[in-house]
Amino acid sequence: MGRVANAMFNNRVWRSVFRHGYPNNPRNRAEVMFQNVFLHVQPVKAFKRSLKVTTTFGLGLTLAYLFLLLTLTGFLLMFYYIPHVDRAYQDMKDLEFAVSFGVVLRNMHRWGAHGMVAFTFLHMARVFYTGAYKAPREFNWFVGLILLIVTLFLSLSGYLLPWDQLAYWAITIVANLIKATPPSDIVGYGAGYLVLGGTVVDQNALIRFYVMHVFGLPLLATILIVVHFWRIRKDGGLARPDEQNIPLK
Repeated sequence: MGRVANAMFNNRVWRSVFRHGYPNNPRNRAEVMFQNVFLHVQPVKAFKRSLKVTTTFGLGLTLAYLFLLLTLTGFLLMFYYIPHVDRAYQDMKDLEFAVSFGVVLRNMHRWGAHGMVAFTFLHMARVFYTGAYKAPREFNWFVGLILLIVTLFLSLSGYLLPWDQLAYWAITIVANLIKATPPSDIVGYGAGYLVLGGTVVDQNALIRFYVMHVFGLPLLATILIVVHFWRIRKDGGLARPDEQNIPLK
C-alpha cells in the first residue's frame, strides 16, 4: 500500500508540474510555452531568418547575458562594499589587493557595464536601420528607449560608488548640470536636491546613488526587459522584410 500511495503521489505531483505531453506536436509545443513562467515571454515559433546571426548579430541576447552578469557580479560585490564615505574607497582598494580574485570580480562588473552601454547603442542602431521599430512594434521601440535611459543611469549611478576623485568630480559636474535645468530655481534645484539628498556631494548622495544602483534601477530594468521580450512574442517575433507593416486601428 505504501508503494502504491507513493507512486500515486509522485504521479500526481509530476502531472501537476508538467501538465502537457511530450512536445512532439504543435499543440504540446504551444502548451509548453504558454504554461511555463520562464518560457511564456518567448515566441512559440521562430522564422528561420530570425535564427541567423546576420539578422540581429545577437545584440539583444548579448545584452540579456550582460545584464545577468552584472546582476551576479554586483550581488557578490555587495559582500565587500559598504556605502560610506569613510569606507567606500578603502573597500575598492581591498577588492584590488586583499580579496582573492577581487580585482577580477570588480573588472568583470566594470567592463560588463561599459559593454552594456555600447551594445545598447548598437542594438538600437540595428533596430533603427532595419526598420524593426515600425508598426506594430512602436510600443516596443518606446520600451527600448526607456531601457536605454535606464542603462545610462545605471552606469552613472555606479560611477560614484568608488568614491575617488574621478567619481566625486564627475558627479559634481552632473549635479550642477541637473541644477541648471530650467527653470533652475524650481525644477533644477528640486531635481538636484532629490538626487544628492542635499546641496553637496557627500554621504547622502553616496547612499542615494547606491540604493538606485543596486535596487531601484535594476528592478525597473528587469520589469522592462520582461515586457520587452513579451512584446516581441505578441508582435509575432522579430521583424521581417516580407512582413506588412500595417498600422494598428
